[in-house]
Amino acid sequence: MKKILVTRKLLQDCESKASKMFDVKLNSNDELYSQSKIIDMSKGCDGILTSLTDKMDAETINKLPDSVKILSNFAVGFGNIDLDAAKKKGIAVTNTPDVLTDATAEIGVLLILGACRRVPEGIEGAKASDWKWSADYLIGKQLTGTRLGILGMGRIGQKIAKIAKSLGMIIHYHNRSKLSPEKEEGATYHDNLKSLMSVSDVLSVCCPASKETVNLINKETLEYLPKGAVVTNVARGDIVDDEALIDALNRRKVYAVGLDVYKGEPNLNPGYLKHKTAFILPHLGSATKETRTAMANLAIDNIDEFFKTGNCINKVN
Repeated sequence: MKKILVTRKLLQDCESKASKMFDVKLNSNDELYSQSKIIDMSKGCDGILTSLTDKMDAETINKLPDSVKILSNFAVGFGNIDLDAAKKKGIAVTNTPDVLTDATAEIGVLLILGACRRVPEGIEGAKASDWKWSADYLIGKQLTGTRLGILGMGRIGQKIAKIAKSLGMIIHYHNRSKLSPEKEEGATYHDNLKSLMSVSDVLSVCCPASKETVNLINKETLEYLPKGAVVTNVARGDIVDDEALIDALNRRKVYAVGLDVYKGEPNLNPGYLKHKTAFILPHLGSATKETRTAMANLAIDNIDEFFKTGNCINKVN
């Protein structure tokens, strides 16, 4: 029986499944393991079920015991793992695609609604029980007829587009390549970022984090937006230059933001906390029981498939 280190606590049913399939080292206290502790605890293990909170850089990977042959990441993203270092050491890296599309898209739409309709200010007023109705009290932006620009029209972007379209939004998108008419469902394609952002009353960032997309939303590109646009991010924090976005809020170039991901999570830039028009969430994209269960089960199945066949359909390196 293969021996597997599970670095974070999973839902009970998922841990039970893993225990039946492997000899597992579980993290019952959900301790955030240091890199040195992961290295130490992985001794004698054949694989590690990692989380986005585990920084598996080249130094850490190179110090892993030779017995470790797979890092099964409990996430669709894998920016926490140095893929090249893993490949050089002969370690496969897998992820959990497809299963979190719906849950993450729901949060993506929530960010749009929350930012456009001034939800943070509304919650504050309701909790204080001191609001006074008037014709112009907390007037926000209506979604009907508003142009939504989606940066990254993958599975999550397409799902957000479908929901937003049902709310009367007009869909535009920029992608590495144009989608088929069936997947576009009437959306307008833009072959460059400037073109997309210039028509985006609301911008939804849905693209993967990569060397090419780090700080893609920055001081220069934010100027492409119409004045008073809304910016939301359900993808990865590294894609947005926080200082530039906060400055755009300060200048009212950007009307509001809706964010679920940040650089240096959970320590988000304190500049966002000063803005009542910042609708911020603690990375809830996949946070439903159904989705977290599906993610963990897929991460477990990835390990099983790899050791049974020598490969895995969800291998990313």
